Amino acid sequence: MQTSPGLEIAIFAAGCFSDVEAAFRRLDGVVATEAGYTGGTTPNPDYEQVCSGTTGHAEAVRIAFDPAVVTYDQLLDLFWDIHNPTQPAEEPYERSAIFYSSEEQKNRAEASRDRLQASGKYRGIKIVTGIIPASRFRKAEEHHQQFYEKCGRSYTATVKYWE
Repeated sequence: MQTSPGLEIAIFAAGCFSDVEAAFRRLDGVVATEAGYTGGTTPNPDYEQVCSGTTGHAEAVRIAFDPAVVTYDQLLDLFWDIHNPTQPAEEPYERSAIFYSSEEQKNRAEASRDRLQASGKYRGIKIVTGIIPASRFRKAEEHHQQFYEKCGRSYTATVKYWE
């Protein structure tokens, strides 16, 4: 992903990357998204390897955004809203994680998580989202990029059964 001066990068994992990418693409100020893999040890995994659970990677989305239009805190708000961060992943590649690229992103992510936990929204159930230093991000295969646009379906948010 090529970025222009003034843009920032954020990386989030919240289950299926197609859903996560579609949610962020709809947000004003998001300039580009890429579905991919990060957080594991295999240098160049493909989808099948990641789904085998042996690579340590999560399905994730890398987002280029214009902080003059949308803030990192607003991205965090959307991230928390599109999935249940208290639900441990059934598969390690579907885990909830924020991959930070600066101390500022780490601090904002931790503060955001702590505010959400203290809000009582999840009735005392612990948020299990990892807040992890960003590592190498491997762009997923082309057919995974902008999946809903390619298959002619629109994205609709998952019913929030946890609320």
